[in-house]
Amino acid sequence: MAALSWLLIPIMATVAAGVWGSWASRRRTGIPDTVGVTGYERFRAAMERSRVEETGGTFRPEAPAEPVVTAARQAADPSARTAD
Repeated sequence: MAALSWLLIPIMATVAAGVWGSWASRRRTGIPDTVGVTGYERFRAAMERSRVEETGGTFRPEAPAEPVVTAARQAADPSARTAD
């Protein structure tokens, strides 16, 4: 009887894993994707408006930053430029 009770432990674990797996992979219909996409578009529009207002009405993209050379890279490559 004791061996049968030890056999029930992995069987119950398998059943619990199956129930959890089916619950975790269920199709969620509460929030459609269009709501998230619409929110993201509003966020991007707000960021564009604030950037245009900062620059006085025109959009001027910032120049890319010069890469910073670390000490380890400079030691490996002495010709590497540093960001002064």
